[in-house]
Amino acid sequence: MMWKTQLLLAMTFITLAAQAAPPLKIDLDAFEALKKTRTLSNGMTLAYIDTGDPKGSPVVLIHGFTDNARDWAPLLPYLSGQHRIILVDIRGHGRSDKPECCYTRLDFAYDIKLLLDALHIERADIVGHSLGSIITQTLAEYWPERVRRVVLISSSGGPRPGEQPKKPAFDFAGEIAKLKEPLDPDSPFMIAWWSSPKPVDEDFIRRQRRDAAAIPLRVWLAVLDQGLAMGDLRRTLPRLKAPALLIWGSEDPLVTDESRATLREALPAAQVKVFEGLGHNPFWEEPQAVAQVINRFLDPP
Repeated sequence: MMWKTQLLLAMTFITLAAQAAPPLKIDLDAFEALKKTRTLSNGMTLAYIDTGDPKGSPVVLIHGFTDNARDWAPLLPYLSGQHRIILVDIRGHGRSDKPECCYTRLDFAYDIKLLLDALHIERADIVGHSLGSIITQTLAEYWPERVRRVVLISSSGGPRPGEQPKKPAFDFAGEIAKLKEPLDPDSPFMIAWWSSPKPVDEDFIRRQRRDAAAIPLRVWLAVLDQGLAMGDLRRTLPRLKAPALLIWGSEDPLVTDESRATLREALPAAQVKVFEGLGHNPFWEEPQAVAQVINRFLDPP
């Protein structure tokens, strides 16, 4: 099978494969070298990568808790070449500023809105993973005129009113509360935090663990306490009017069945794709399959 020669990233750092079986790989050092920074009007400096077709319709990808823009490296070679792709390090993560405060979902979403302003992007498709999907929901709820379509990967609708949220299969909040600095990227917790049901490139995961361990513990705790507070998600979800695609892995140990159900109930018109046997990061495990679903949603026939 012949792969397209025009991919979203420069050919100098993509290794092409002639068949589907091994996955396309990106030179991660060259990927990091593409990163630039922009100081926003609120004083926050965000790091980001701006790639793809500069004249294409913009797509912003927002990573999850303790990740960074590299989160999307496995997926990028398979995304449509028709788009301008913006990959962001959210505040507190990667090379972006790590302030003492504030880390609510609205703080994160407002940063993305200001980055769109700074890049003169009036409207974009937004793809978010985990915490990034919560940020995506929030951006679409509060600034709907800036959002065309949303893709929510491993997302949640929060608990039903009056219900006590069930703990996920992996009690990450309890484990994070036990952490002490300096964080060890090779500790049993970090290895479990970055595990997946199906194998993922070891160098990629090693870099992810290393960068997560470099995030100050105060940021871990602030995001856990503020950004991942799910109590009011259902209250604002009715504001989300953009066409939505919901993606989960069936073996996700972090997102409960109940929190998936509440999101589906809140967005009954959304398209839904569940990847059997995959975990919290399905686009790491089967990036080509996930990209095909995203491409069809963002560029329907």
